Amino acid sequence: MRKRFKGFKMQDLPTLITTAVEQLGFELVDLEISNRGKLLRVFIDKLNPVDIRDSVNIDDCSLVSNQLGNLLAVENDIDYDRLEVSSPGMDRVLKTEANFMRFIGERATVKLRVALTEVHVNAKDSKEETVSKKNFLGILRGVEAGQLLLECDGVMQKIAISNIDKSRLSPVF
Repeated sequence: MRKRFKGFKMQDLPTLITTAVEQLGFELVDLEISNRGKLLRVFIDKLNPVDIRDSVNIDDCSLVSNQLGNLLAVENDIDYDRLEVSSPGMDRVLKTEANFMRFIGERATVKLRVALTEVHVNAKDSKEETVSKKNFLGILRGVEAGQLLLECDGVMQKIAISNIDKSRLSPVF
C-alpha cells in the first residue's frame, strides 16, 4: 500500500493552502476534503476586493489551481485525484469577523451550535414562554466585542461569533 502523505500531516493542509493562495492575492474562504482525501475543493475570494462586486473569475481559479497542483503534488507529494478551485458563490460561507464586516447590509443565515433562549410574555394572558432558537435569517449590521449584530424582523440579535456553527450569505433574487 502506497503512503499517501509522506512526512505531511493532513491537519497542516489548510495552513499550506492558505499560505499559497494568499501569496497569489486571494483568501481561502473554505476547504472541503472528501472521498478520503481524494477530492479537494478550494473556495477562494480576492484578498483585497475593490468592492462587493469585485469577484473571482475563471482566470483567477486557473492560476490558483495550477499553483496548488504544483505545490501539493511536487513539493509536498500529496496524493489526491481531483482538485477543484472556485469562487465561493453568491451564497458564500461566512466564517470570520472580517467576513461579517465585509458584508454588512447583506442578508445572511446563521445556525448556532447552542440555541439562544429568550423569554417572551404572551400579551393575552401575561404568561411567560421560553423560546429556544438555533436558526436565524437577517441583515448583517456589524460586529462588537466578538458578537455578531444581526437584525431579524426589526429586532437586533447579538450572537457570539464563537457560537456560530454555520453562516452564509442569503441573497435575494
